[in-house]
Amino acid sequence: MIPAESTGSTAPGDAPPATEPPLVGTPEGEHLDEAIHAVEHQLSLLWRRGRAVSLRLSRQVHPDMDPSAYGLLSILRRQGPIRLTELAGLIGVGKPTVSRQITFLMQLGLVSKDADPLDGRAQLLQLTEHGEATMARVQDARRAIFRQRLGEWDTPALDALAENLERLNTIYERDGL
Repeated sequence: MIPAESTGSTAPGDAPPATEPPLVGTPEGEHLDEAIHAVEHQLSLLWRRGRAVSLRLSRQVHPDMDPSAYGLLSILRRQGPIRLTELAGLIGVGKPTVSRQITFLMQLGLVSKDADPLDGRAQLLQLTEHGEATMARVQDARRAIFRQRLGEWDTPALDALAENLERLNTIYERDGL
């Protein structure tokens, strides 16, 4: 397949055309390696802190809740009613794993299963009123923490951070992760 010719311009928000990375052993290649190492280190710290925050948030919902179950609640809140298979696909785990967590969340009164109006054989998962109220409280508190920590940043810096994180997430999504 022959690549299309580039006009040299991109639409706002589009990534610039792909270029070959600098060669290893060149000054440009060494600078790239240092920059990638710095990003890798900072992402490792962020992910570690993110796991700690997820644990705290899940414990605010229920003392025995696993952070992955909190993640399911977040998805249900964002997506609305969804089938178990779709939910499992979104997080990349098997149905049995999600099913066990959903059973726990149903026992807590946070999630319900209802017949799918489009297919009576299927069931849709959704937050209960109690689940919605609980998640609203916990997520409002989380946003307040983000506001406190990021409030000293100017809006263009936050926009740039969001844009670069989106670019990184797009790459991971493209690669099936």
